[in-house]
Amino acid sequence: MKEAEVQEKVILKNSGIGLWERYLSLWVALSMVVGVLLGQFTPAIPEFLSQFEYYNVSIPTAILIWLMIFPMMLKIDFGSIVHATKKPKGLILTTTINWLIKPFTMFAISAFFFLVVFRPFLSPDLAREYIAGAILLGAAPCTAMVFVWSELTKGDPAYTLLQVSINDIIVLFLYAPIVALLLGIGNVSVPINTLLLSIFVFIVIPLALGIIVRKYVVKKKGTNYFEKDFVNKFDGTTRIGLLLTLVIIFSFQGGRIISNPFHILLIAIPLIIQSFVIFFLGYGGAKACKLPFSIAAPAAMVGTSNFFELAVAVSISLFGLNSGATLATVVGVLVEVPIMLLLVRIANKTKHWFKGYEY
Repeated sequence: MKEAEVQEKVILKNSGIGLWERYLSLWVALSMVVGVLLGQFTPAIPEFLSQFEYYNVSIPTAILIWLMIFPMMLKIDFGSIVHATKKPKGLILTTTINWLIKPFTMFAISAFFFLVVFRPFLSPDLAREYIAGAILLGAAPCTAMVFVWSELTKGDPAYTLLQVSINDIIVLFLYAPIVALLLGIGNVSVPINTLLLSIFVFIVIPLALGIIVRKYVVKKKGTNYFEKDFVNKFDGTTRIGLLLTLVIIFSFQGGRIISNPFHILLIAIPLIIQSFVIFFLGYGGAKACKLPFSIAAPAAMVGTSNFFELAVAVSISLFGLNSGATLATVVGVLVEVPIMLLLVRIANKTKHWFKGYEY
């Protein structure tokens, strides 16, 4: 009887996890709807939260992102980071896609759709503004949300941190020249305050907290307890943080979505296509390099996801708050999470492609 009860509990537990995973897209859609409704019918809430925004970095959103990425930060130690530096193949793959391919495919795809496919619906000036916004997104690899996608694919946390850190350094030197080249304009400057604050808020603070908590728990109760019991306590925090983040993001942008749904759709189409192109380039490249799944999945995610805080900040400074370029960067924020969740699901479903690969 006891054995049967144990088996039943295991089945129920596994079923619960399966139901959550199976209907995650539904929870995401509901969170987006709740966010839009919140922004429309209780505008005082997003207005209040928007007061806590510095250099285009939302502190309430940052706190929720900490909630999402804290479980991964707990798993990082300096020894694993040093070990990751000895495996350059994945780093080279990610860097190549992010800086030699992604900005230029974004330019080509957005120009084709806005100037050719959607020509009957857009004036030439507005089409060029949308292209500019897409370029600003395409030249800005992600900083924070990559940790979420890596966690959802059971990626190597130390390697993901290293990939993101390298991108942040490269952004300082290559973002402005690439944007200036593709936009055909001069005097493009990177908003250093936005960049540095984002790095500090989204990487330094949660990493420091993770290291402090890790050392304290290991010292008090040992490594075995930390790895088998303590870390598992945070299994649900990533998804809870993700859903709450969506509510906040969509409450901020609900007005734009409702007032301009057709143009939101037009902008979303090339951005979505670009995401799939870059993901499969990275994912296919990782398989060709015979990288293990724990490195392959995050490597593909790093290039696909965007540093939208930076893109929005640059767009506002170059083109203004109400420009088509800024609207395009905002749409990038709106479509990224649902698309990245779909790519996470694709990656987890194809994990067997990388079976037997070691690094």
